[in-house]
Amino acid sequence: MPAVQLRDSLRSGELSARETAAHFLARIAERNPLLGAFITVTAEQAMADAGAADDRFARLRKSSATTAGPSLEGLPLLHGMPLAFKDLTDVAGVVTTHGSAALEHKPAPADGALAAVLKAAGVISLGKTQVPEFGLTAYSENRIAPPSRNPHASSRSSGGSSGGSAAAVAAGLIPFAPGSDGGGSIRIPAAACGLVGLKPGRGLVPSGEGAADAAGLVVAGPLARSAADAALLLDALVPAPKSGYLDAVAQEPRPLRIGLSLDSPWAAAFPFAPEPEALAALRAGREMLEHAGHTVTEAGIRYDNRYPDAFTTAWTAAVGNARISPQREASLTPLTKTFRRRAQQRSGAKLDESLAFLRQFTRDTITQYRAWDLMLMPALAQTPRPVGWFTGATHGDGRWPAADWAGDADDDYRRQCEFAPWSSMVNVCGLPAVTVPVYWTGGQPGEGLPMGIQLVGPEGSELLLLQVAAQLGF
Repeated sequence: MPAVQLRDSLRSGELSARETAAHFLARIAERNPLLGAFITVTAEQAMADAGAADDRFARLRKSSATTAGPSLEGLPLLHGMPLAFKDLTDVAGVVTTHGSAALEHKPAPADGALAAVLKAAGVISLGKTQVPEFGLTAYSENRIAPPSRNPHASSRSSGGSSGGSAAAVAAGLIPFAPGSDGGGSIRIPAAACGLVGLKPGRGLVPSGEGAADAAGLVVAGPLARSAADAALLLDALVPAPKSGYLDAVAQEPRPLRIGLSLDSPWAAAFPFAPEPEALAALRAGREMLEHAGHTVTEAGIRYDNRYPDAFTTAWTAAVGNARISPQREASLTPLTKTFRRRAQQRSGAKLDESLAFLRQFTRDTITQYRAWDLMLMPALAQTPRPVGWFTGATHGDGRWPAADWAGDADDDYRRQCEFAPWSSMVNVCGLPAVTVPVYWTGGQPGEGLPMGIQLVGPEGSELLLLQVAAQLGF
């Protein structure tokens, strides 16, 4: 059932929050042992919260003065809707692991900003989903729980860092989910799992990140099976009066000028060649956009070769400041350990220099993008990678815990940048972007592995991006 339809059934009383939560908890119990999408399932609390939602609904129905049913004015937007939070988000009373064996795992004393906003909108949290350590990587594997696997091929990764959430949505364990995206962490797993993934522009959704994200990279956004479902969740994430995305998502967008580019700011440091499947997805997306009445032309974008070093400096700064006792640092994954050490060895002046460069990079890039209404590129340069492929860990063979994390940190990072070379610059520029699953390697929707396109828009174009996704049939 689409999330919009489920929302309507809950608001009409056709379904109760209790039976809805019980349905999805049963799905999780059945499928999560294979998928590894959830780290923590909070079934008891979820059923208690669902009961409270049903009680509130019953009180409204009783107090309604009409015979046409209960007044909906007192119901929150997402009354009774189940979802899950990635395990970087604090949920009161639930352990936040950050995907790390090097931290003490204590229950969070209060809801983080994202959980607070969505709980106020009426959601029922079913638990916490799998993430990479500190959300640093494009795959969701760590040393505390089984890796998150792709529902379309369990030997493949579901991407990262919102990989557990994407796997859960794609497998029908939850109807939709909020993700967070600091370098592609919504769009990468959405593309890997065949979902619509929207990264809103900077400042639209309250992030709660603060000083830990000096470059302003991270933003929360929806992972969903359709543009309409994503619009519904975005309505809950965005403070009024800016919301209203669901009401307008089905409107046809005007004919657009779209620039197609394979240029990447990572190419100078990590030369890469898109796989045939990525190029096939790009061709399919272009044909669909042109059939819908848009004009797609080749766009040559110039990126400064200093970008890889500057982005890496900004991206890894927070892990250098993470409070980890020296005796527990041995529990960090090789990539985290390496980038933490380098971050600690950098001067404050080096970080300031990198941030200044990224601000100039933003101005230069946005100036070039302004020649078109939207920019088009593949969502990923490669098909979803095998579990363990980035790290060299042997849990790709199904064993847990992994027998080996012997992979080199720099090789791991290079592989990630070659896998998703069109993601991070969108965060640096603070622009909205959406991934749309336009192609399947088996030839038909749902067959083989999903591959998608990414559309990047100017500031404030979140609705337009969702309208284009809906226009393409998603």
